[in-house]
Amino acid sequence: MDLKGRVVIITGASSGIGKACAEEFAKKGANVVLAARQYVKLCEITQEIQSKYKVKTLAVQVDVTKEEDCKALIDQTLLAMGQIDILVNNAGISMRALFKDLDLDVLRQVMDINFWGAVYCTKYALPEILNNEGSIVGVSSIAGYKGLPGRTGYSASKFAMNGFLEALRNENLKNNLHVMVACPGFTASNIRNVALNSEAKPQGESSMIEEKMMSSNEVAAIIVNGVAKRKRTLIMTGQGKLTVFLQKTFPSLLDRLVFNHFKKEKDPLFK
Repeated sequence: MDLKGRVVIITGASSGIGKACAEEFAKKGANVVLAARQYVKLCEITQEIQSKYKVKTLAVQVDVTKEEDCKALIDQTLLAMGQIDILVNNAGISMRALFKDLDLDVLRQVMDINFWGAVYCTKYALPEILNNEGSIVGVSSIAGYKGLPGRTGYSASKFAMNGFLEALRNENLKNNLHVMVACPGFTASNIRNVALNSEAKPQGESSMIEEKMMSSNEVAAIIVNGVAKRKRTLIMTGQGKLTVFLQKTFPSLLDRLVFNHFKKEKDPLFK
């Protein structure tokens, strides 16, 4: 797919992978629509991108947990841009707490943002994207292939997203719809700082060593290249590829490896 002149909607675009994707698509000549709750910040980013890359930009304040907001995002994009070619469902939140200790509102919030947000945006964008034989992208995680301890809600949301997108791809096998599931490795961003604790409040400090992780720019470059080449699935790290392989072949071994990995976190949830 030639990205020049295409219209791309990116949710969760005020920081991290979403912001980096907006810049990377703009580099390729695509017009970008940035959606998130932080409207002032979005406006600043869109102005920077427009000035630097000379593409059309639009900032739309959206809470993806609200169906009406997601519909309004699609309507405003069509009004301002005239078309939609690519939807990147990137808005997401993480969590960190043992299931036995957490308030169930943690799972509700994570599912509402990570899963339902993607469903709502895809529902309203789909007719236009089908018409243009475009792309729907889900920014998922290895947690969508292997349930991670202390991340029951996060893993559930990513498994749900993966299943939703797989089914959507199969439903539209004859319609030339491109559906891509992108699974970064651990990425340096603020997602762990704002991850919900057992009381559904931001935990405040990352439990991992951020310096050793992929950068958001690296992830964005892989995603944009994947869209251009109409890739099916992106597993972005050797660790991720090994995890997917072991889950299929030696799941019990992987259970032990994952358990041992997460018990080495700062302030571990279990020993």
